[in-house]
Parts: sequence; C-alpha cells; structure tokens
Amino acid sequence: MHPSSAEQDLIERARAGDRDAFEELVRRHADRLYAVVIRFVADDDEAQEVTQEAFLRAWRGIGRFQGRSQFFTWLYRIGINEAKRRAAKRPPAELLTSLDDEPIPEAPDWSEAPQVRLEQGALRDVLERAIRSLPVPYRATIILRDVEGLSTREAAEVMDLTETAFKSRLHRARLAVRRSLDEHFLEEQQL
Repeated sequence: MHPSSAEQDLIERARAGDRDAFEELVRRHADRLYAVVIRFVADDDEAQEVTQEAFLRAWRGIGRFQGRSQFFTWLYRIGINEAKRRAAKRPPAELLTSLDDEPIPEAPDWSEAPQVRLEQGALRDVLERAIRSLPVPYRATIILRDVEGLSTREAAEVMDLTETAFKSRLHRARLAVRRSLDEHFLEEQQL
C-alpha cells in the first residue's frame, strides 16, 4: 500500500524542511500513533509525552526517511521505540520471565461461557489488562497486528523483525493473553 499522492507530497516537502507540511502529517497520524502508544505506557499524560517525543524525533529524522516503508510504519517504529525507552527506565513491577522459555499449553475454549456474552465491557477491560501485562516486545506484536490491524509484513517491519520471528512472537503473545483470560474465567467460576 503506497501513500496517497497528497501524503507523498507532504512527505517530500517535510523532507525539504517545510514545517507546515510536517505539521499536516502530524495532524493526519497523531490520533493513530497515540492509540498505539497509550497501550504501552502507564497513563494518558505519558502517552501524550511519548507521542510528542516521537513526532519530535520524526521531525529531526525526516531527512533520513527514504520511503522504503510507509510513513506511518516508520512513525510507529519511532513511537514504539520511545515507549520502550520509557518502559526500560521504570522499575519492573515484578520479575518477568521470557515467554520464549515457557511451555505452550493448550487452553480451553471459553468462547461460549455465559459471562463472555453478558459482560463484553468487563471482558474488554480484562483483555486490555492482559495485553498491558505482557513484556513490551510481545505487547507490540498484538497491538500492531490485532488491535491496529497492520499486516504481518507491516507489523514485522515496524518491529524490525523477520516475518517468521514476528509470527512466532505474536503466537506466544496471543497464548499468554489467552492464559490470562483463562485464569480470569476460572476465578470468576469459583466466585
């Protein structure tokens, strides 16, 4: 998918130093970038700071953008890297183990549980918490592919991974989220 000619024009003008053109690119992509970033950081204020910093870094680096990827893919990479940088500065809530080292158990299918059908809002909250609890590299795969709807190729490019490595990481992230949901439903049944 190639950018529209209008967006391509804005990119070229921004690369030449046109601040107005870059500001238009910011207007076009700010909401979408913020929607990704908010899933990586602690709160709204931090998400706004990360989004702003990503755009500052993009402005400083726009001359190096060569168009080999889509502009938003390049921008997502900057935003995710900034979110990772901030997450690395925070003390970990608890010691995390690598999902790569964990066995992959089969999870029961809870799709027909009455609670799922009746409590979609609550389920969304549980799902959001499960995603937020993942280590950032795994969280990024789910957000980019399943929440934002990027293709595997686009999401792998954002993450600077091969498609095979991305698919493996996405699979493990999905299993970890499913495991969290299973635990939630088991606790609900016991109440």
